[in-house]
Amino acid sequence: MTSSRMAVPVADGGAGAQLLQPGRPPVRRRRGGTLAGWTFLAPNLILSGVFLLLPLVLAIIISFQKRESLGTPEFLGVNNYLDLVVDPVFWEALWNTAVFTICTVPVGMALGLGIAYLLNGLLPGRTLYRSIIFLPLVISGVATGVLGSWMFDQYNGFINNLLATFGIDGPNWQSDGGWAMFSVILMTLWQRVGFDMLIYLAGLQGVGQDVLEAASIDGATGWQKFRRVTFPLLGPSTFFLLIMNLIYSFQIFDTVFAMTAGGPGYSTTMLVTYAYQTGFGEHGSGQLGYAATIGVVIFLITLVITVVQWRANKSRDQVG
Repeated sequence: MTSSRMAVPVADGGAGAQLLQPGRPPVRRRRGGTLAGWTFLAPNLILSGVFLLLPLVLAIIISFQKRESLGTPEFLGVNNYLDLVVDPVFWEALWNTAVFTICTVPVGMALGLGIAYLLNGLLPGRTLYRSIIFLPLVISGVATGVLGSWMFDQYNGFINNLLATFGIDGPNWQSDGGWAMFSVILMTLWQRVGFDMLIYLAGLQGVGQDVLEAASIDGATGWQKFRRVTFPLLGPSTFFLLIMNLIYSFQIFDTVFAMTAGGPGYSTTMLVTYAYQTGFGEHGSGQLGYAATIGVVIFLITLVITVVQWRANKSRDQVG
């Protein structure tokens, strides 16, 4: 019995014979496709290696050293990490970052979903409203922080002056730690809610109208259609926003530094703010090794959060 897959010898310009199999391209063509693929990938791989992987490796190496702005580095082993465990300012910065994350990520996503759902309908002037809400996102974090520092100035700021017209004494935005954190959260929500709206709006436009019409025929109310049909179909958008917003919240720096510089005291000091102050601030004495240690911890925290969310989303999709 002969096999249905027959190897056919083909002359290769006198250089030998090449075996061809049905449905499989020649070896030379496969090699050409592989080479073309690597050629297109090479620029991205080089840039990622130079600007992402290499700095990460150097930061890990520096985190095991006593390195200052001047002088020769000294290897310390894990001493920087041990010092970090007993550093009260680090724990306060971690707590501030966690509070900031809890207050901005869920609220921002909820606001973005609500606005996207509203602007996805036949609302007059919805294009203008979308542009207005999205506009703060194109403003830099530094500009947002400067604007926030003017708006929430406790002596001559816009917010307190507005409250004064109604006979209300405004809060001490700069001297009270709680109010300072609240002002940072408000400015961050103002800037980021447009991003959440945009992603959810794209997800809503991908929800098939036939599915919603079928739910209406079955007697589902508007809330039931949103809860049982629309929101589950927005799962990929929600997962993407959750990951991106969590990473952003743990890497927040520019808005906070421009608004409060981490003060008063350390009440608005975030992890990245503390790393910057340690390595380059006036009172940090150029402790680059210790600052790199904080940076590595930030990377590990965001990596763990991403892996946990990824596994949770994967398990949910498998169950669904």
